[in-house]
Amino acid sequence: MGIFPMGEDENTIAWFEASPRAIMPVELPSSAINISRSLKQVINKNAFEIRINTAFEKVIYECSKRDSTWINSLIMTAYTELHHRGYAHSVEAWLDGELAGGLYGVAYKGAFFGESMFYKANNASKICVVKLYELLKSNKFLLFDIQMMTTHFEKFGAIEVSKRAYLEILDRAMGVKCDFKF
Repeated sequence: MGIFPMGEDENTIAWFEASPRAIMPVELPSSAINISRSLKQVINKNAFEIRINTAFEKVIYECSKRDSTWINSLIMTAYTELHHRGYAHSVEAWLDGELAGGLYGVAYKGAFFGESMFYKANNASKICVVKLYELLKSNKFLLFDIQMMTTHFEKFGAIEVSKRAYLEILDRAMGVKCDFKF
């Protein structure tokens, strides 16, 4: 339906709709993520170990540690349950055995709904975005939903689409079955 949950206070969740909606184009074979020269250098150094789903609860907790957050205990509980059921996933960057950054979201049918990300080391969350994008492309996902535009995602090549265009892409994505294989 194009809505997403956000915790308002410790005891409530509200539903929101972003219009225009921000997405990372993954549907077309020619779609590509923009990776800056400096980030390519960081990736090529292989300083970070990328893991999938090894620290989901820690990732969502770290994402919640901000002055202003929509990730309350109800959101954490709901997404952790989705993780246990195989729908919510984390992409993690580890540095010297410590969690340095990560992101989480929900994969359902042909869509991935990105929720939040964090970093403790420079570029850690950006590398997770690149790895997630590659995973979604290789598994033929049709939608990488990021909800609202951010400076980071704009640099990666995110675009804003109308509500109508978003719902059309979402409808196509709900008509296919993709696996979140890594």
